Amino acid sequence: MRQLELRQQIEKHLTNDILPYWIEHTVDYEQGGFYGYIANDQTIDMEANKGGILNSRILWSYSKAYRTLKDVRYLQIANHAFSFLIESFIDNDEGGIYWMVDYKGNPVDDRKHIYNQSFAIYGLSEYYLATRNEESLKIAKDLYELIEKHAYDKQNKGYLEAFTRTWGKDENVRLSGKDLNTAKSMNTHLHILEAYTNLFRVWKDNGLKNKLKELIEVTIAQIIHPQTYQFILFFDEKWRPASTVVSYGHDIEGSWLLYEAAEVLGDESLLQKVEAVSLKMAEKVLEEGIDHDGSVINELEENGHIDKDRVWWVQAESMVGFYHAYQLTKDEAYLNAVYRLWKYTKKHLLDHENGEWFWKLDENNTVYRDFPKVEPWKCPYHNSRFCFEMLERIKVV
Repeated sequence: MRQLELRQQIEKHLTNDILPYWIEHTVDYEQGGFYGYIANDQTIDMEANKGGILNSRILWSYSKAYRTLKDVRYLQIANHAFSFLIESFIDNDEGGIYWMVDYKGNPVDDRKHIYNQSFAIYGLSEYYLATRNEESLKIAKDLYELIEKHAYDKQNKGYLEAFTRTWGKDENVRLSGKDLNTAKSMNTHLHILEAYTNLFRVWKDNGLKNKLKELIEVTIAQIIHPQTYQFILFFDEKWRPASTVVSYGHDIEGSWLLYEAAEVLGDESLLQKVEAVSLKMAEKVLEEGIDHDGSVINELEENGHIDKDRVWWVQAESMVGFYHAYQLTKDEAYLNAVYRLWKYTKKHLLDHENGEWFWKLDENNTVYRDFPKVEPWKCPYHNSRFCFEMLERIKVV
């Protein structure tokens, strides 16, 4: 397969499968926003709660789609997501984005998780890039200021995880049931980095610039293991590690997001340092994380057990990360990893009957059919972003 053929297949998949799926199946025209839960067999729970992360990720995906492809249908979905965000997710009294609202748009979980605020910034800044809507940029700036005011650790650097509605201490800061209840996490820092990078594209504020640079430096100094070049996932306030789990998907995703942040920042000396780290992270996943069929395994657990589930977002981010490493090195091993992974994804992960991607498969490529197509974490952001990134990276000559 040549790179242009790969690009053509990915563009066709984006425009014929991913983007139409969310337009045709998920938009709640009666209550606003998007249905909070659609089962693998396409059964819709019209009264499921609606997550802030899902809404922000859809906002990002369709803003990016409109900016890239100039199809007004994508703008309409971005507008729909933006409207529901400002009507239902923004806390007009205390500031910030609610974690969860009910199907009618009333808050049911009003905690202020920094991960959630970050994805709102990510989506809002992309919406601004697509529309030049000044309100979206103002809200993104306000959320940035709230993160810096309440979550930034002045003593140890980095950011705390979560707060109550009134920005008090939250006793349970977990993002999900599998996470540890620790003061700081890799995942939240990675997505603050991602959000601040996109915000800096549209707002060249010196304070934001300094924060983005510090985030890059903190990621290298504290979050990436200095010997293995893999992410440490959980920490206490003073950056003492609380986990030895290896997440191959986050490692390869982080390898290219970290480079992107340094590139957008425009600091050449820092970019050189980041490039070296980024490539070591990608090399480690290439060596350890790929199974015999070309897919990327999920995690290496504390007890040494290898979780060989094939998770949808891990495969999507891995294709971007490996292609990014190929761009930097011209090492054909990375390009071949992309080809194998795309072949695997087409054969096993794409739901050719109902559309979109399955959530995950086991090591024998059996689909976990009790996992839904849509819920607060299952979204079009990872797989559509893979498509957008590959369209931009593979140049049509």
